[in-house]
Amino acid sequence: MSSPAAEPPQPLNPNEEALVRALGQVMHVLPRAIDADMVGDRQLPLTEYTALMNLSEAPGRRMRMNELAAACYLSLSGMTRTIIRLETQGLVRRERCAQDARGWNAVLTEAGFARLEEAWPSHLNSVRRRFLQHFESFDLARLARAFQRAGTAESPETTG
Repeated sequence: MSSPAAEPPQPLNPNEEALVRALGQVMHVLPRAIDADMVGDRQLPLTEYTALMNLSEAPGRRMRMNELAAACYLSLSGMTRTIIRLETQGLVRRERCAQDARGWNAVLTEAGFARLEEAWPSHLNSVRRRFLQHFESFDLARLARAFQRAGTAESPETTG
């Protein structure tokens, strides 16, 4: 927050305004487009794919439900609905947390890992076509770092 004695806010210049608006559009359109591509390919919906992907990368292929929800950018109730759908397909199972009997883990099954591998080419093709092809001449490592800083609300002054 700025102090009352701070300088008045400066309007965005045209390039800044265009970037902010384009980012908003990408955040809205891109997940829906990738989801539509995957569903059109008779693959997993993007929310289910993302849950399986995060589980596949976790130690023991398991995560606490609240941690999985955060990793997938979903509410806990939204994650629970997703896991229930995956559980009915035999792709995940839920287990009580050993450290905390109130908590639940989502655990990726072998069938879930196989389904993730099956869906991966569709996801990869969609991400390349819908997103990455637009950045062919960019320094992707630098761009990724900038997005990571913005995504964690760190300012350039605090990250050096």
